[in-house]
Amino acid sequence: MEIKYKIWIEHNGKVIFGKGRDEILKSIEERHSLNAAAKELGMSYRAAWGRLKASEERMDKKLVSTSDKEKSLQLTDQARIIIERFEKLEKEVEKTLRQAEQDFEEILKENGK
Repeated sequence: MEIKYKIWIEHNGKVIFGKGRDEILKSIEERHSLNAAAKELGMSYRAAWGRLKASEERMDKKLVSTSDKEKSLQLTDQARIIIERFEKLEKEVEKTLRQAEQDFEEILKENGK
């Protein structure tokens, strides 16, 4: 038995952050390039750019900045905080759901299923 779930954060009915945006930002952090991040994730540059810009506009926060010398992207401190808190939320939900799975397994065993 497995409980399935998906977490994302919305504001005024529009997605501001979720697993996909988390993956985009972490890939940018590794590759210092939106184009390289998009390729790694199997996305078009336009799709990755659109999600990144939508999140920045909806949160009114810059998530990436450009290094003047190297012309490479880096995450802002705000982006790092958002990633950290989102991943903490995911871990807490995962822990709660794994416990619920065990509880349901026990109930089913008690009822002979």
